Amino acid sequence: MKKKQQAERKKESDPEEKSIPAPLQLNASLEANLQEISKRIGQSSDVVFRRFTNESLSSLSLAFIYIDGLVNSEIINRNLLQPLMETFTLKSDSIATEAAFSMIKDQMLPVGGVKEGQTVESLLGLLFEGYTLILFDGIQRALAADTAGWEKRSINEPTSQGVIRGPKEGFTESMRTGTSMLRRRLKTSDLRIEEYKIGQRTQTGIALVYLNGLASESVLAEIRRRLNSINTDSILESNYIEEFIQDGGLTPFPTMQNTERPDAIAGGILEGQVGIIIDGTPFALLAPSTFFNFFQSSEDYYQRYDISSFLRLIRYSAFFVSMLLPALYIAVTTFHQEMLPTTLLISLAAQREGVPLPALAEALLMELTFDVLREAGVRMPRTIGPAISIVGALVLGQAAVQAGLVSAAMVIVVSFTAISNFVIPSLAIANSIRLIRFAMMLIAASLGLFGIMSSLIVLLIHMAGLRSFGVPYLSPMAPMTPRYLKDIFIRVPLWDMTTRPMTNLGKETRRQASNQKPKPQEDQQQQQNQQGGNSS
Repeated sequence: MKKKQQAERKKESDPEEKSIPAPLQLNASLEANLQEISKRIGQSSDVVFRRFTNESLSSLSLAFIYIDGLVNSEIINRNLLQPLMETFTLKSDSIATEAAFSMIKDQMLPVGGVKEGQTVESLLGLLFEGYTLILFDGIQRALAADTAGWEKRSINEPTSQGVIRGPKEGFTESMRTGTSMLRRRLKTSDLRIEEYKIGQRTQTGIALVYLNGLASESVLAEIRRRLNSINTDSILESNYIEEFIQDGGLTPFPTMQNTERPDAIAGGILEGQVGIIIDGTPFALLAPSTFFNFFQSSEDYYQRYDISSFLRLIRYSAFFVSMLLPALYIAVTTFHQEMLPTTLLISLAAQREGVPLPALAEALLMELTFDVLREAGVRMPRTIGPAISIVGALVLGQAAVQAGLVSAAMVIVVSFTAISNFVIPSLAIANSIRLIRFAMMLIAASLGLFGIMSSLIVLLIHMAGLRSFGVPYLSPMAPMTPRYLKDIFIRVPLWDMTTRPMTNLGKETRRQASNQKPKPQEDQQQQQNQQGGNSS
């Protein structure tokens, strides 16, 4: 009996254990439907109820419901109210309810989208999306006309991923605007867009975008399964979706990309990845993603391949500098002074002569100070944020050296580390490096270079075991596929990138014809003559 009571209490407290009530069907009475909808949404001032009555059409009575602020009032007045009011005035004979319903639905509503609903829940969902509900007296069905027209931000340049050469437009908070921007770039009938509604209270729109025949069916099936399994109250930003569906578990490394650049999403889709656009945020997601995708920038393909390769190598170097430089400084100055040249060792010893803190405490103090300044610069008003962050860094660094709290060499190390962190184009992988850096500093203070090398081996093993929707995180390095390394550490010329990388488990690998290297006309003529002679 006690176990039975505990099970009943758990069932009452756990909302997932409660039985979901069946959708409420519309009533034949217009008044009853209006009362039920009013009861569901409460006495909200932005919900408008508009009823029609006419003596010549006593058999046809209807009502409009829409939310002010989510609709375009001009569309409602011109395309809904005006046609129906003119019909009421011109008609003199009574019309049957079913015939009036069909006539209004098929002939009298000059609106692009008209849907039919039979339950209160489905109609309320459309109402909150900007539809105008048309309810009839004497019929258990209703119409919903697409009159959405809320205010939204115009298309501007991305703020987090700027480029010198390339498109200057970024996603907005409107999901439909995002899908239209991809349609403009991918003018192909193979582009597929699947929509989901996730969040019991927010009903956030999610768009799954991919190229049919290019994206992996197994990856698509897994993404669909994970999206459909989400059961939550709200989805307010793309990170909600990312945390619900990404692989990895307890790992500092991101396994999904996020970007506000439409060209980056289009480029990923063309390589077999799947884009996820979330309504209410300008940041879209790309999956599956490997470790090397986070070091590729859209600008790599908008300038010469040699410059792009050089910049990409700088990013990889900055990755290791940002992760290891403070730890190496701590290890060398604490345990391995014999590795330093004598002159440099004497200089560092002279700087640290009056410093009361050990190297680890110095590094932690300066790193935390720079992180505080960085967060302060982000949170403060734009007019004074940059000034505060720059002046604060200069003043605090100089004052700390003069006060003898830290050495000048430590300020240089921490400053160069912070600058290197900003070189990486993806903020997600840059933030993970910030966490790994602190762990490396603690290990270096305890075990020196041996601890650093051991930690790197552990990190490498951990990354080799990660998967992103079934794709190895370190592919095509592990497992090694040499012919797909043309766009990993360096970028070869575009005419030499004939196949797509197989890291995304896509079906189609060839992206362009081979032998497209530009040649002078004389060389082409000689080659054709040689081919003709060989054939003869």
